[in-house]
Amino acid sequence: MSRVDIQSIEPNAYKAMFELEQFIGQSTLPKDIQELVRLRASLINQCHFCIGMHTSAAEKLGIEKEKLEALKAWPESVLFNDKEKAILAMTDHVTELSSRHVPDDIYEPLKQYLSNSEIAQLIMLIVTINAWNRIGVATAMA
Repeated sequence: MSRVDIQSIEPNAYKAMFELEQFIGQSTLPKDIQELVRLRASLINQCHFCIGMHTSAAEKLGIEKEKLEALKAWPESVLFNDKEKAILAMTDHVTELSSRHVPDDIYEPLKQYLSNSEIAQLIMLIVTINAWNRIGVATAMA
């Protein structure tokens, strides 16, 4: 079954999404953290297109395959440091807002590792990858 091609039909919508990506690309969040967040959200949302794209991007940045595989069950893994765990906890909670809110015990640890500006950048990164995931799943991107 054919699905709508938003990029062709509504190019201004994609332009807005790419402007968000440009903002994130200029952020102070490290590129490896960005890819871990993108991949984790994509795994939760089961966006196979984005999973493939961000797995490749993470590998190009030198993130080990073992660590990428461990993202599926990151809370139980010893491969992630405390900063990464705080960021991944926030990613999980913002991605799964329909089933839970973001409690203080998830938000507060971020302040140990990120500035207020970086927390804002992280939230925008999580929001953006979730939007891409929803586009990918809704349009059955392959």
